[in-house]
Amino acid sequence: MSTEPARSAEASTTQVESRTTTSAELPTAPCSVVWSGGHSYVLEGSAGARWAGVDDRGRARFLTDAELRRRGWSRTPA
Repeated sequence: MSTEPARSAEASTTQVESRTTTSAELPTAPCSVVWSGGHSYVLEGSAGARWAGVDDRGRARFLTDAELRRRGWSRTPA
């Protein structure tokens, strides 16, 4: 049994992760939308802003800029 498919699957996962984790700055305009972990997050407010979204069970979830950067984000759903 060859391990080649496992390596290519690993490489494609790495490419997806690098695509969702962007070095660009998060948007700062109120009501901006970004995606992280398959969920959309909307920027609420301007001063002391936070990102609002929902988890897998539909419960409200709020993230800071730092948390979003750590989780990885993108401007499109994937």
